[in-house]
Amino acid sequence: WFCFQEKVSDVFPRQNPARFFILEQYLYSRTTSRYSVLNFLPLNLFEQFQRLANAYFLILLFLQLIPQISSLAWYTTVIPLMVVLSITAVKDAIDDMVKWLPGPLVLHFSFSYRIKEDKWMNIQVGDIIKLKNNQPVTADMLLLSSSEPCGLTYIETAELDGETNLKVKQAISVTSDLEDNLGLLSAFDGKVRCESPNNKLDKFTGILTYKGKNYILDHDKLLLRGCIIRNTDWCYGLVIYTGPDTKLMQNCGKSTFKRTHMDHLLNILVLWIFLFLGSMCFILAIGHGIWENKKGYYFQDFLPWKEYVSSSVVSAVLIFWSYFIILNTMVPISLYVSVEIIRLGNSYYINWDRKMFYAPKNTPAQARTTTLNEELGQVKYVFSDKTGTLTQNIMVFNKCSINGIFYGGVYDKKGQRVEVSEETEKVDFSYNKLADPKFSFYDKTLVEAVKKGDRWVHLFFLSLSLCHTVMSEEKVEGKLIYQAQSPDEGALVTAARNFGFVFRSRTSETITVIERGETKVYQLLAILDFNNVRKRMSVIVRTPEDRVMLFCKGADTILSQLLHPSCRSLRDVTMEHLDDFAIEGLRTLMVAYRELDNAFFQAWRKKHSEACLSLENREDKMSDVYEEMEKDLMLLGATAIEDKLQDGVPETITTLNKAKIKMWVLTGDKQETAVNIAYACNIFGDEMDGMFIVEGKNDETVRQELRYRWENFHSS
Repeated sequence: WFCFQEKVSDVFPRQNPARFFILEQYLYSRTTSRYSVLNFLPLNLFEQFQRLANAYFLILLFLQLIPQISSLAWYTTVIPLMVVLSITAVKDAIDDMVKWLPGPLVLHFSFSYRIKEDKWMNIQVGDIIKLKNNQPVTADMLLLSSSEPCGLTYIETAELDGETNLKVKQAISVTSDLEDNLGLLSAFDGKVRCESPNNKLDKFTGILTYKGKNYILDHDKLLLRGCIIRNTDWCYGLVIYTGPDTKLMQNCGKSTFKRTHMDHLLNILVLWIFLFLGSMCFILAIGHGIWENKKGYYFQDFLPWKEYVSSSVVSAVLIFWSYFIILNTMVPISLYVSVEIIRLGNSYYINWDRKMFYAPKNTPAQARTTTLNEELGQVKYVFSDKTGTLTQNIMVFNKCSINGIFYGGVYDKKGQRVEVSEETEKVDFSYNKLADPKFSFYDKTLVEAVKKGDRWVHLFFLSLSLCHTVMSEEKVEGKLIYQAQSPDEGALVTAARNFGFVFRSRTSETITVIERGETKVYQLLAILDFNNVRKRMSVIVRTPEDRVMLFCKGADTILSQLLHPSCRSLRDVTMEHLDDFAIEGLRTLMVAYRELDNAFFQAWRKKHSEACLSLENREDKMSDVYEEMEKDLMLLGATAIEDKLQDGVPETITTLNKAKIKMWVLTGDKQETAVNIAYACNIFGDEMDGMFIVEGKNDETVRQELRYRWENFHSS
């Protein structure tokens, strides 16, 4: 094995090219806890003595060890202090143990096919590991092969990005043919050149050299540590990054010790008690010094001074510390114990609260820390994204606009538009044997347009069935299951499926579509990936009629600038429809296409290959190449997808507003959609004085706009 990294000048040779780790019952111990067995005692004591009362009694203990000023036995302080520290330490240990994960159990598969137990920490760059269904990925690894067709592997990335939708990874065809043949895997002698370790979860640049050919590697070929294998019996991968070099660990910052507002408040109260105690001791010491100077000097026959007391001033200084020890009961060390007991009780109340029980998943609330109650009480701001948090993340194709014609509205007998209700008759898709029975649509005119053979409607749905990254699974004949990385894509492909353009299957080189009962195979020439900057994705295919076509879908703000001048009037009509969709709170996309000259495409393909094989600035080069292709597009129409709010969202936000908690929501929707959702969620209310939009693109411009708005608001 050889595995290169850009920042490393030397090569990592593998002494045993057939070194496998078959992970059985794997549970890795990436500790999220604050403590370990070795550092628990010193670290916990350090944290506890940040509480002023504990620090006070520690100082008091040292003072009591000085016989000249000690007025009480040392154990009178040690015993209560030990009790308080022990109770708090036990509580902290219980809180922290929840974050511990069991140790690893790994089977090591050697060249001689002997299986022995080994630890995951021994995995090195260049090793091959085998993962099974429902097991977490131990290191960042290049997917080589899997049990699924075409080297597909389904993963859950909830621990990395919070997304619960399964994502699809696909191995390169040249390695997917290795399958689980240990002989072929052991003879595999590829080389990987890749970028240095970084924390970018959605980016990876590398090149695999195998049998004299170079193969492009991107993040779609990489399984990241922290992912969990789903719906895949097994998969093999080549370890690229391990330990702290993995993208997950690169994103892990140093854990900081957090103190609650209650702890800060107790420290302030104890500080005032200290000041009061010090004042009392000072006044008593002065009184003692005055009495010793005027009266005590003459009572030395009855109350003789100690040998170390040379004057009344020295006596006053010593008596100050004696009073400091005697009056230690003024400092409420037991208050911390009382607070800890209250915290423990509150955490159990949260667990037992029936109003926090989620019946659909039979899940109660779970307080993972005893300080949760007071930490929640400190919340002033809530930052939330929209999709999947405020909404259900269940996308439904609702309306569309095709060649300037609006589809999806429901009308009564008088031709008046009405709202959809339970009594509204659905479109009957029974004529389509491959239709999804869960799909609902209410406008029959769109089905009629498909049956009549409307060219623009056909192109529209053909683009939806081709321009995506959805994977199809058909375990039972005629029953298709789509695995989509994005719910939007799943909704659009499902809609095309029901209207007669069924995405059946795909390989790395072809896409099979059943168009109104006729099976057609499209040659997949290139995929122009979606990203947050481009805000669009495209596919280039060769049709069965030997035409090269580009299909593109994306945000209307971007695609409207890439259209051919002849589409100006159609664009204006479509934009009006998009505004109507946005006002209803629907998620919108624009769809377009372009027919390509074969010679132009071949020239572009060479540039594309050169950009793909570059290790430096690959993204910028790819973006420049994409822009050459995605221009002079012909507009097909637009889609509108509904994503319903989660149950109880408006009521929850209203309650948060009553608690003076400010709510911020991040969304990539059109402005009209965002405003509509904000009103539906009660983030915006009718009682608001007004709403303004900040359009600045840098800090200074935004600051000036806000200052201007603030001044106008106060002047009015």
